[in-house]
Amino acid sequence: MSSCCGAPEPVKQPNCCGDEPAKKSRPDVLLWSTLILVTIGYALDLFAEDFVQTWPSLASLTAAIRQLMDSMWIGLALGMFFVGVLGRVPREFVTSLLGKGDSFFGILRATFAGVLLDLCSHGILLVAMRLYQRGASLGQVMAFLIASPWNSLSLTVILIALIGWQWTLLFIACSMIIGVASGLIFNWLEARGTLPTNPNTIELQNFKFWQQAKEGIQATSFSMNWLSSMLVEGVKDSRMIVRWLLLGVLLASAIRTFVPIDSFQTYFGATLAGLGMTLIVATILEICSEGSTPIAADLV
Repeated sequence: MSSCCGAPEPVKQPNCCGDEPAKKSRPDVLLWSTLILVTIGYALDLFAEDFVQTWPSLASLTAAIRQLMDSMWIGLALGMFFVGVLGRVPREFVTSLLGKGDSFFGILRATFAGVLLDLCSHGILLVAMRLYQRGASLGQVMAFLIASPWNSLSLTVILIALIGWQWTLLFIACSMIIGVASGLIFNWLEARGTLPTNPNTIELQNFKFWQQAKEGIQATSFSMNWLSSMLVEGVKDSRMIVRWLLLGVLLASAIRTFVPIDSFQTYFGATLAGLGMTLIVATILEICSEGSTPIAADLV
């Protein structure tokens, strides 16, 4: 794969977050089946709303699918774009920016990157996958993943309006603390051998970031072909995550449709059991951070 900052990279080793195989013996059944079902549900609500109203459950299901996809598509598109961009950035630059993956400051840098990057939980999965392929340690990836969906420019503005800037600052601080702690835990598990280390990690020797970046940018011919190929690569490399996001949309839509509101009021009350059930459902429910913010504000 060609990059904007240097020569083509060597062939990558397979890993737990690796690229799709170059040649597939069979089609991706999960991806295509979920994509077809989501597309049908979205199209029915968009073009045949009067028709599906004959079946209330179907109308509710298709409406939920459309609502979720309307809230997700921007994050997914941005995630695919950044996956394509990171695919053109040599791993030396990623390692230089994030620092050593097994160090505290490396975890802290990854946490700050997650806080500053304005992507929802759906798009950030795609970027985290690419960071792993570019040599970030598992601890850095987890710190980045955990810190990022809590924070975005839009979410911060919404939170300040709903709960005030004091609670918003506390919210951001807590997200960073949890991100750093989680990253350190995963690094510890790697050091113990409980979890495998990232085979894409490299050691930098006398690497000068700004000099190398300047030379790489000057050597790159930016054109429409370059941009289009980057976008295509971003879409292709995102398939592994997109299939599960689409499955999550279908499951969340089914929960919204077939689980009565009375059941939520009964099982999610202000008790310890209700708190546990709330955590379980909040973990499963496919709602981005911006979408869940008003709900959380109402609870406060």
